[in-house]
Amino acid sequence: MAKKDNGNRTLAENRKAFHDYFIEETYEAGISLVGTEVKSIRLGKANLKDSYAQIKDGEIFICNMHISPYEQGNIFNRDPLRNRKLLMHKNEILKLDEDVSRQGYTLVPIALYLVRGKVKVKIGLAKGKHNYDKREALKEKSAKREIDKQMKERYR
Repeated sequence: MAKKDNGNRTLAENRKAFHDYFIEETYEAGISLVGTEVKSIRLGKANLKDSYAQIKDGEIFICNMHISPYEQGNIFNRDPLRNRKLLMHKNEILKLDEDVSRQGYTLVPIALYLVRGKVKVKIGLAKGKHNYDKREALKEKSAKREIDKQMKERYR
């Protein structure tokens, strides 16, 4: 669920993003939420799988991020899959818009975490991987695991 990360509390991660994309740059953004969504996120009920960020009219939104309704929220709960506005500086948004307009680039949310009580999103400027890239990454990962295992046995 939640783990410590440099004094920040990670609430949700998108591990699949690193498998499906080459993450070239990361950015931190605030996120516009209502109270029941914040409570639900703090309980670990957020899911970043299949979510993406999109720039419209100089504003950036996160789409397909699922936040389960808060159980005690009754009438104050919102749609779990609604688009949520991200809070970034205008010049950062313009730079991202320019970068995304290049062929094959997209914006992918990587993690949700708390910074001084505020929910933040780490977004990555990503380029899609092909299947052969994914297989190569898996080979490297298993080779590294095997080397680490051999080193551990050798120094026992």
